[in-house]
Amino acid sequence: MSSAPADQLLIALAQLNPVVGDVAGNAEKARAARVEAAGQGADLIVFTELFIAGYPPEDLVLKPAFQLACRQAVEALAAETADGGPAVLIGSPWVEAGRLYNAVLLLDGGAVAAARYKVDLPNYGVFDEKRVFAPGPLPGPIAFRGVRLGVPICEDIWTPDVVECLSETGAELLLVPNGSPYRRSVYDERMNIAVSRVVESGLPLAYVNQLGGQDELVFDGGSFVLNADRTLATQMPNFQERIRLTRWERWADGWRCETSVRAPLLQDDEADYAACVIGLRDYVEKNRFPGVVLGLSGGVDSALVAAMAVDALGSERVHCVMLPYRFTSNESLSDAAGVAEALDCRYDIVPIAEAVEGLEQVLKPLFDGRPRDVTEENLQSRARGTILMSISNKFGSMVVTTGNKSEMSTGYATLYGDMNGGYNPLKDLYKTQVFRLCHLRNRWKPAGALGPDGVVIPENVIMKPPTAELRENQKDQDSLPPYDVLDAILERLVEREMPVASIVAEGFEAPLVARVERMLNIAEYKRRQAAPGVKVTPRNFGRDRRYPITNRFRETV
Repeated sequence: MSSAPADQLLIALAQLNPVVGDVAGNAEKARAARVEAAGQGADLIVFTELFIAGYPPEDLVLKPAFQLACRQAVEALAAETADGGPAVLIGSPWVEAGRLYNAVLLLDGGAVAAARYKVDLPNYGVFDEKRVFAPGPLPGPIAFRGVRLGVPICEDIWTPDVVECLSETGAELLLVPNGSPYRRSVYDERMNIAVSRVVESGLPLAYVNQLGGQDELVFDGGSFVLNADRTLATQMPNFQERIRLTRWERWADGWRCETSVRAPLLQDDEADYAACVIGLRDYVEKNRFPGVVLGLSGGVDSALVAAMAVDALGSERVHCVMLPYRFTSNESLSDAAGVAEALDCRYDIVPIAEAVEGLEQVLKPLFDGRPRDVTEENLQSRARGTILMSISNKFGSMVVTTGNKSEMSTGYATLYGDMNGGYNPLKDLYKTQVFRLCHLRNRWKPAGALGPDGVVIPENVIMKPPTAELRENQKDQDSLPPYDVLDAILERLVEREMPVASIVAEGFEAPLVARVERMLNIAEYKRRQAAPGVKVTPRNFGRDRRYPITNRFRETV
């Protein structure tokens, strides 16, 4: 390396939270960020993939009116760059020659100075981009004030071809706009991919990722810069909006980013908890609900959801309702009250006996002569669901449902009862992790959480045996295997798609594995009617795992 740099470039990385479909709002957010970047002396500000539209826009992007609105917003932003301030690199849908592209546009000197189109359109897991976009041609670099910028878009760096083309055609550094959603282990995967492209190309790389919740997906940010020698020049935090100015210098052997703040990243259970909070917060905020209401049973699931809701929205926007029946224990009443008190949120008790017994009386002529069974148990759950939905209708708050992934997997939930609701932050968390997150929240909370410090879920809530309390002395494990065993089997069936025989070969009892696999299969019709919820595992129910409801295939053990 020579003794002094020959040139400098100041690039602002914008890790922000756009709203799908809010073209005007996203453009205003970009304007405000550009003003901030200008105050820092930036030459260029880089936004994330499809920032103007919000990501993922799904079939909304096929509407001609939406395409036009996005183009007009980009052109208006471009005109403003005639002021001599920072240039803008921003993602947007872009129609050219009758084809719709996932594009990144360089706005500079009052015009759209360059456009590059995403080449590698992902079509797996949560992604369906081949459904809506045309693939772009292999790109060359963008000329920007004497620098040749390579701009691969998100998936374009997950295989070597696009970066190889950019390197061979003279790119000097790589700026990568991303819409990469959170899932466990994603940080190592991203970093390994980025390092591979840096090693292959010999070019430094800035990875700029979206932040915020969009329906089931949470975008965690975590943007970073790698120099050509693979050193980490800067690391932005995850789950927080940030604009970070990076200083680049051109030396004899190429561009190098000056080392700056390297924020620690939340990992594992902490990252999952933060993802659930931001997913719930953004679902409520972006859909303009005034707050949320939930049934607080005294159990661990509803207690964790209440804590997440208060962390997301503040205690004044969370309404907890205990809905007791004759099987509700005094312990549950006390525990529910303790959770509400610790979280300082509104708490009401609405007994459901009259509703349940009224339904039983209405059905008595039809059910005459038949023994009581799960039907009567489900009436309790459905009465609760109706009451919560009525509170939602009257006051406008969204019902948050509280079922975990163990229950969603096995069908241990009641349609139009405890499954009622608009959103479920626990939907992709197994029961064993629910317990872990309760312990975690009692000693820690993420940055920006609005709930109180310290213990918010009383120890007795966590330690007592789980129960739906729909009959005398009922326990979950009257109907389900122990959760540590159940969750281990489910993780193999759902996340890993392991054959039943392979799971048995690992030491699990064959009849138990067959039983769990059967419960998983026959509960698909319930899952299709479940509320959306935060994705945290590599394979969630909904966007990732799409099984037919009518399905006679069964594995033999």
